[in-house]
Amino acid sequence: MFALSSSVCFPCRRSLMAASIFPDPARLAVFSRQFTTTPAVLARKGQVQKIRIPSKKAMAAKAKRRAAKEARLVDHSDDMTLESAIAVLRAVEVACPTGCYELFVKTDLRGGGIAVPKGRINIPREPKPRPEDTILVFAEGRQAEEAKRAGAQIVGGTDLIEGILSSRLKANTILCTPSLIRAITPRLGRFLGPIGLMPTERRGTVTDDVAGYIKRIKSSSEWKADRAGNIRMPVARMDFPLEDVVTNFRYVMESIKRVTGNVKLRDQREENTRKVTPIMKVTLSSRNAPSIPISDY
Repeated sequence: MFALSSSVCFPCRRSLMAASIFPDPARLAVFSRQFTTTPAVLARKGQVQKIRIPSKKAMAAKAKRRAAKEARLVDHSDDMTLESAIAVLRAVEVACPTGCYELFVKTDLRGGGIAVPKGRINIPREPKPRPEDTILVFAEGRQAEEAKRAGAQIVGGTDLIEGILSSRLKANTILCTPSLIRAITPRLGRFLGPIGLMPTERRGTVTDDVAGYIKRIKSSSEWKADRAGNIRMPVARMDFPLEDVVTNFRYVMESIKRVTGNVKLRDQREENTRKVTPIMKVTLSSRNAPSIPISDY
């Protein structure tokens, strides 16, 4: 006769000695606690869900819808026409006739692969004396001599790379001949590219006519956005006639629109392939006056 234990499994309320009393597996199954497991679901070959990657056209359409949505949220109740803004700023700066109208343009660079806007213009009436540009040219032989005669301050070959990387050589404009562009790109591409100084064929800074390019930029001034996409530059002086201020403003904005792709082109194919940098806001201000949003830019 078996000695029964009084030990009880509290979750099951059954005796722990049930196995010794009921050796039959059929009866043992009644008193034993049942456990179940869920088998892992294995993905069959060919049925793995693929991640959908949107096309460039879909991403551009999404960015356009987002920009339109954000534009609707902007309050335009304080916007003025260009002539009205000029009149207000001139009244505020009546004691400072040598002050300047400051133009501010905010562009949206959040889309992928958008380069920092940059361009050169020859304003009809310069508001300030044009600063002299420091020009660095990668050229050799006859082209190097032509660049020096045209007014380039720094001329040389691949020996200039170390000076640029160490910030010992600094320039506002960097040009390069087609024969040297492959030699300088591996080391200077990531260094000069983010700051907009890397020579490229698209901007015309990779050319055989180095002397001609230098002569053209000698009579023009450069505008450039910062990394946040903001463009700031003086467009006119307070003592300029109204017609000159309007002409300068329109001329600068036309250049900015052309570079950012906000001007409709005659060639529809070229318009579809170029990337557009949206212009979010345009304001005009002065030293002692607040910024006035312009509605008719």
